[in-house]
Amino acid sequence: MKVLKIIVFILMLLPLFLLIYYGVNDELSADPIEYVLHYTGIWSLRILLLTMAMTPLRNIFNQVVFLKIRRMIGLFVFFYVSLHLLIYVGLDLGFRFGHLFEDIIKRPYITVGFIAWLLLLPMAVTSNKRMIRKLGRKWKTLHKSIYIITILACLHFIWLVKSDLLEPLIYIVIAFVLLFYRLLRYSRS
Repeated sequence: MKVLKIIVFILMLLPLFLLIYYGVNDELSADPIEYVLHYTGIWSLRILLLTMAMTPLRNIFNQVVFLKIRRMIGLFVFFYVSLHLLIYVGLDLGFRFGHLFEDIIKRPYITVGFIAWLLLLPMAVTSNKRMIRKLGRKWKTLHKSIYIITILACLHFIWLVKSDLLEPLIYIVIAFVLLFYRLLRYSRS
C-alpha cells in the first residue's frame, strides 16, 4: 500500500512538474498568467472528479484500495485549487485584496469558485486521522460537501468559458454521472 501511495503522490504532482517545465521552457502561451490560471483550474477539476470516482470504482471493482488513496487525492484537489486561487490573487491581481472582494461580488464565476475553495478548506483541515476520530460521524457529514463543491466547480468553469463550451460540458457530464451514481446508491440503502 505504501508503494501505491507513493506512486499516486508522484502522479498527482505531475501536472505541477509539467507546468514548471512549460514555464522554464517558455511554453506558457502569449498570455502566461491566463494559461497558468486555466491549467491549474482544469487540473483542480480533473482531480476533484477523480476523487469523486473513487467510491464508484471501489463499489464496481470491489477493491478497498480506491478508498485508501481517496483522501490523499482529495488533498491534492485542495492543493491545486489553492494554487489556482493564489495565482489569481498573486499574479493576476497583484495581491490587491480589494480587487479580489470586488470580483467576488461582481463576477458570479469567481463567487462560486471562491465559495468552493471556502468549502474545501475545512475538508482539508479535517482530513487527518486525529480529526476523523475527533469528529466521528460529523466528519462524514462535513465531507459530503464535496458534492456541492463539485457542482460549484462545474458552474465556475462553464460561467468562465465564453465561446467553446465543449470542454466544460464534458466535465459536467462526468460530474453528473458521478453524482447520479451516488444518488442511486443512497436511494437503494
